[in-house]
Amino acid sequence: MASSVDLGALRPSPADVRVVTSDGSTIAAHSSVLASASPVLERMIQRAPRIRILGASPDAVAAFLRFLYFSREATAEWVETAMAAHGPALLALAHAHRVPWLKQRAEEAVAARLTAERAVDALKLARLCDAPRLYLRCACLASKDLPAVKVSEGWRFAARHDAQLQLDLLQLLQDADQRKKRWERERASHAVYRELSDAMASLEHAFTEASPCDDDGSGGACTGRQGILQLVRHLAGCGNKGGCPQCKSIFQLLRLHSSVCDRAEPCRVPLCSNLKMKMRAEKVDETWRLLVKKVARAGVMATLAANREVPEVVKNSWVKYNSGSRNRAAAIFR
Repeated sequence: MASSVDLGALRPSPADVRVVTSDGSTIAAHSSVLASASPVLERMIQRAPRIRILGASPDAVAAFLRFLYFSREATAEWVETAMAAHGPALLALAHAHRVPWLKQRAEEAVAARLTAERAVDALKLARLCDAPRLYLRCACLASKDLPAVKVSEGWRFAARHDAQLQLDLLQLLQDADQRKKRWERERASHAVYRELSDAMASLEHAFTEASPCDDDGSGGACTGRQGILQLVRHLAGCGNKGGCPQCKSIFQLLRLHSSVCDRAEPCRVPLCSNLKMKMRAEKVDETWRLLVKKVARAGVMATLAANREVPEVVKNSWVKYNSGSRNRAAAIFR
């Protein structure tokens, strides 16, 4: 029982404050310890030497006061036991009495022990106690296992007494799903811009630098150069330029190159000078300008990444990030 707790023995000076709990029992404590740990308790002690801490069980209040005495020096075993038994109550008490270090500790403990059965209750607690990490943890759990959350007692209670909480949770899940879809679209778009940037680099390399081909015509660089040259020859000799998809693709790639080419001397890439003059004479579409800007940016970022030593953990994360989008690059010039 909380009434058997003797916090007065933890200090040499006599206890001068009595803490009254919800069942009427009292806990002897020291005003200096409570006032230094909590500004709310300090104001309460200034008004009267007998203060009330309600809204939690006597054992939870006793654990809360012990945390104030031990501060951050309590043994790991005792902290684990107290958080497992009174985690939500300690979070509420720490928030109400403005003890930030204990609030953070209790929030982490509640989030670590979160289950689908307790997700709705923990979500409401996170809203009342301004606990964003716990709120996010509840939302993530609900998004992963919403059917289990919907059969919990907390969900049924919210349906009867707090429909707004249900609506907020569903809206949160919908927003998270929309953000995920938007992120996937942006990731796929970045992959397309990167591929276009690489294609432009290969095009420029094929016409402005000597080919590193082997004598037998093998090698990746030689194969890429021959493929680009073959497409350009096809463009020059094709009699169905208006409806040929290959001609459209290589022509748009040539046009994209001319949009970013800043060579002072004549460029050796076919049609570059002609397309530059045509774009100066005609008004370029704003959508095309945006595409050129994004492709150029993708090329710059790729160059910076290639010239900088990247930590191994970042490389692994980047590989995992791109693993889902390698096969999503669409043919943008159809």
